[in-house]
Amino acid sequence: MKEPATALGGDGSDVADAASGSSVDVLRELVGEAEQVSAAVSLAQVAEVRMLARAGQLAELDAAGASANVRSHDMALRSIAAELGGVLRITDRTVQARIGEARELVECFPTTLAAWEDGRITRGHVRVIVDTGRIVPIEVRERFELSAIDRCLSETPNRVRAALELMAERLADRTLTERHEEAARGRGVRLVPGRDGMCDIVATVPTVIGDGILDRLTRQAQVIVDSRAPEGSDAFGVGGPVLTDPAAAFSFDGAVPGTAGDFTTGGAGGGETVGDGTSALATDRRTVDQVRADVFADLLLAGTPALDPTAHGDGEGALGAIRAQVQVVVSALSIIGHDDTPADLIGRSPIDADTARTLAKNAPSLTRMLTDPADGTVLAVDSYRPVWAQRRHLRARDQHCRWPGCRMAAIRCELDHTVDAVLGGPTALTNLAHLCQRHHSMKQFTPWTVKRKTHGHLKWTSPTGRIYREDAPVSPVAFIPYRVPDPGPDWIFDAAHPDDPPDPGALAGIPSDTGDFGDLCDRSGPGIPLEADRQITALDPAPF
Repeated sequence: MKEPATALGGDGSDVADAASGSSVDVLRELVGEAEQVSAAVSLAQVAEVRMLARAGQLAELDAAGASANVRSHDMALRSIAAELGGVLRITDRTVQARIGEARELVECFPTTLAAWEDGRITRGHVRVIVDTGRIVPIEVRERFELSAIDRCLSETPNRVRAALELMAERLADRTLTERHEEAARGRGVRLVPGRDGMCDIVATVPTVIGDGILDRLTRQAQVIVDSRAPEGSDAFGVGGPVLTDPAAAFSFDGAVPGTAGDFTTGGAGGGETVGDGTSALATDRRTVDQVRADVFADLLLAGTPALDPTAHGDGEGALGAIRAQVQVVVSALSIIGHDDTPADLIGRSPIDADTARTLAKNAPSLTRMLTDPADGTVLAVDSYRPVWAQRRHLRARDQHCRWPGCRMAAIRCELDHTVDAVLGGPTALTNLAHLCQRHHSMKQFTPWTVKRKTHGHLKWTSPTGRIYREDAPVSPVAFIPYRVPDPGPDWIFDAAHPDDPPDPGALAGIPSDTGDFGDLCDRSGPGIPLEADRQITALDPAPF
């Protein structure tokens, strides 16, 4: 590849050339370089597609010698996808999806792949041809490909999509009704994490259902907006109330409390109830889009499905009693309002401190973690309210699935014996780790192996012998020891009560003398000022 004449972000010589009247020459060279780069990228992408297709074919061959069931075939593909994912540093789920796409392109659209490899069309064109050409019978698909490629030579992918869809419909041997019935089997819901504590919830449903959902949300939102009081109305008029934090419907590690009012403190309508039960009304300035999103969340979090197979007679079924669950890790200082350090929504993304505080307020239970101040390793766990200590400890330690690269939250995972119980593995903290259902099955039915190390560390070995070290996640919560007060004349140790519970910090190897922690106990450091008149241990009640 030809070296560029100027380096972007360099000494500005390209700008000087432009000023001297040579900008056209510089641009001409850049355009030529863009063509070369695009051709090189296309060749690399095609090579990757062919490699992934071969991986899928290898999985099929491996499964051919196994028992003839779906599980054996799927496990062979999962194992290969996990092996490639470790090298490519992407999840095995993503690799498996790419393998399927690659095989479809290589085996069903070879003419399109060749045109892409020759640089006549781009990856965007390939995607449009494959998307629209799936309905075309194999017998006439090559004719469709040739016509589609010819249209793509001088048009952008978005421009040719409509024409290719029409062409494919004319060649299809199945009616739209038949294809719709098949496509409807792929409906589902997925969550795409975003930035700044937000996300996108994407639902794949029939078009008529989706259009109806949007229409109903829009009309309900419009009614709420239209019911607002005119500017200047008093509190006893019809002014719409101010919404509080919408995250109040969730809990740290349990069921969503309350009803629709818990989501936006008064529901999607925006009403806020104060202690005496009266409405504290204020101006509601939400846009239609914001109200529509609030109604959407309110209905899903607090509503009961109209079709409930668990219902008997006229009574409500069990579906309406199911509440959403999330798992959040937040520092004690953030909970009590001394700082605004973001909390961690396990398996998703950071969330703001205000949302975390609201979640903690409504949580049916909290787990307090004592961690090593040096590296954050969990040493001991005690519960603010009674919980299953062993499960809570492992959730605090693991946070998510312990398969390399997987981020499925621990509350949605299964506890696995690293050394199988049938082989003598104990049901102990040192022999338990969280695995999601997908990777739990892979550990059992594929050649992947795992060995336990100290402090919750795992060492995974792939079928090709590659080793992946899976360290226990570093906890974002760390307790800083308070300065031990100088014992006065009234500080008396009662030897008559030898059964008093020992300090779990001492049992875990944490020294009781703060001198070993150096500057961690310095009053001038960040955080809450240290109190000199009392000592905090892991058995003290949580300050929230």
